[in-house]
Amino acid sequence: MKRTAWPTPDPAGQPAADRITVLGAREHNLKNVTVEIPKGAVTVVTGVSGSGKSSLVFDTIAAESQRQFYETFPAYVRYRLPAVRRPDVDAVWHLSPAIVVDQRPLGRQTRSTVGTATEVYTLVRLLFSRLGDPPAGESTAFSFNDPRGMCDRCQGLGSVDEIDVERLVDRERSLNGGALRFPGFTPGTYRWKRYVESGLFDNDKPLRLYTGDEWHTLLHATGIKPERPGPGWPPTSTYEGVLPRFRRSFIDVHRDKLPADVAAAVDEAVVRQTCPDCGGARLNATALAARINGLGIADWMAEEVEDLIEIAAAVDAPLVKGVVSGIVERLESLVGVGLGYLTLGRDTPSLSGGEAQRVKLVRHLGSSLSGLTYVLDEPSVGLHPADVSRVNTLIRQLRDKGNTVVVVEHDPDVIAIADHVIDLGPGAGVAGGEVVYSGDLAGLKSADTPTGASVRRRAPLKTDVRTPAGAIDVTHAGRHNVGEVSFSIPKGVLTAVTGVAGSGKSTLMTEILPAAVGNVVVIDQAPVLGSRRSTPASYAGVLDPIRRSFARAHGVGPGMFSANSDGGCPECKGLGMVQHDLAFMDPVTIVCESCDGTRFRPEALAYSLRGRNIAEVLAMTVTEAMVFFDEPRIAGPLRMLDRVGLGYLSLNQPLTTLSGGERQRLKLAREFETAGGIYVFDEPTTGLHQVDTLRLVRLLDRLVDQGNTVIVIEHDIDVINRADWIIGVGPGAGRHGGRIVFEGPSAMWAQAPPSFSMSCPG
Repeated sequence: MKRTAWPTPDPAGQPAADRITVLGAREHNLKNVTVEIPKGAVTVVTGVSGSGKSSLVFDTIAAESQRQFYETFPAYVRYRLPAVRRPDVDAVWHLSPAIVVDQRPLGRQTRSTVGTATEVYTLVRLLFSRLGDPPAGESTAFSFNDPRGMCDRCQGLGSVDEIDVERLVDRERSLNGGALRFPGFTPGTYRWKRYVESGLFDNDKPLRLYTGDEWHTLLHATGIKPERPGPGWPPTSTYEGVLPRFRRSFIDVHRDKLPADVAAAVDEAVVRQTCPDCGGARLNATALAARINGLGIADWMAEEVEDLIEIAAAVDAPLVKGVVSGIVERLESLVGVGLGYLTLGRDTPSLSGGEAQRVKLVRHLGSSLSGLTYVLDEPSVGLHPADVSRVNTLIRQLRDKGNTVVVVEHDPDVIAIADHVIDLGPGAGVAGGEVVYSGDLAGLKSADTPTGASVRRRAPLKTDVRTPAGAIDVTHAGRHNVGEVSFSIPKGVLTAVTGVAGSGKSTLMTEILPAAVGNVVVIDQAPVLGSRRSTPASYAGVLDPIRRSFARAHGVGPGMFSANSDGGCPECKGLGMVQHDLAFMDPVTIVCESCDGTRFRPEALAYSLRGRNIAEVLAMTVTEAMVFFDEPRIAGPLRMLDRVGLGYLSLNQPLTTLSGGERQRLKLAREFETAGGIYVFDEPTTGLHQVDTLRLVRLLDRLVDQGNTVIVIEHDIDVINRADWIIGVGPGAGRHGGRIVFEGPSAMWAQAPPSFSMSCPG
């Protein structure tokens, strides 16, 4: 491939050292991109969804920085680090160590809390170990992750999982008849054989006829050596009852190791309850008994951060002066980024993407390191405009400590603080991947690009509002921080629900409304379910019809055209890639040489449909496939994908590579064939460029015009301005929110009094 020309060099003939230079980046849809990022500055990378922003910032710059940094460690250390492959780029010059602050969860288990993630809890434990009365011991005596401090009953989790037996077994059936109905225990499975081959039961006897001893043996017994087992019983095995086996196999394991369908089934069979011994505080009685100024450590963990500042500051003892100042400083940082409504005991998996990212930013602010490159992934996600300015202040603080900050962002308020802007596009997918503007903010405002046009305009306030076709009334309802409220949702119109982060918007519309009304479809920010083999084609339900079309044309089974079945390449197991483990070196992932990345074996590729084999068909974009197929079962779902602006995606693109905005629109595509429904969208503009936001509004309007009631939880002014009805929740966050502060048409919202200013996006 032709090498890209070098940027302006310094006198030594290489790119200047005061900037990061990327030469010839070709990751994903990038088209030999060359850019310069000034060091010690804030650079915002923007562009429409799918234009290549993440490919440049995360998959090229951050990935190459981390790869080179990992190479400085000994091989035995690198073996334990995440594998980072070399990105497809000619060169990246003058990198500094990159710290990626993304929206992934801070912790995957409930042992991670806001307090532990920000290290505030470490200081609180130290404080109680020195001043707590009665004394409980050293700092570890107040740790719920240490045997010396954790509650013995819940092992420091604060909750216990109780198995609902009635959801695991069907008393009307026998073991042979499928009485054990949980996945993995059904007839024919190896776990099922541990009961029918044990010789301990009449396998044709319904469970409702079991004696007390038989019932206890089936569910609870362990360590029994069967006297007369069946031929399928392993000779060295001992009997284990259903409940201990279920707990060992599905509860006491890391959840990520369970397939998605099994994890969902576990949730149905398990009831999580607050630990009766510690009351959810996670600690043992000795730790909970210690007091400072009349409050225990559990009280500190349950207080909202904003209120905890006053409690901590009131601790006046020379012995702990430095500890107290450290606690107060970190708590004030959380308040400064709009997270004062959180508690230190809040589980980090329960945080939204935007909340998790801000917690990470607070943690990094406490670092004394400088000369780093911070890479931020849309820090405005989930933030009301009133909170965005706080994040902007934090970004500037990172820069002013001597760091380089690179931000992937769409929000005009974040773009406004940029020292340098890189705009990618002009379109998405194959229509993107080029630098369409690089320079300062003033230049962007006059640039002839989608982003340039977006920063110059705002969607006008809607005046031609729809007439409601009735109302959905919810009265005297409450949950979490939402007090007892009553509100109405007009039917057949577009309603926007807004308010500061943590005000109770999502609780109101995704929990209270569905519980009160039922039949509410909630399209939230959760990732699209599926495995690494899932694609837009599988999600849209067109894979099977495509396979059947090939099968009918050639008189063979549909499995021949499945990479996960008969047609899959045996070398790579239908993945198209092969990973080689090089002992203590990083694993290397390469394109499968046997199938050349097509995922299919030669026999499957020998069959064609209208001149294309199965691999060539699946490599088509959605738009191309719409033209290729005229079958309604295929063309119809593809048309829905194209309607939501995803026509540029290839049928076989892994869902794991989609952006947040693409995932939202993928979910939306499923909803266009219905009428008369109630839909709640939880911040659907997440990850969307302003151009894509306007397209989204048109899609929501179309959904309303089909006879549906659409509710959008949003901060984006372009969406709110186009709503027929607006509900403001607030006025603040946490216990300061949870109230309806405004209900009315958009014209009235524009004239709302100043008391609504915390909830008003304008």
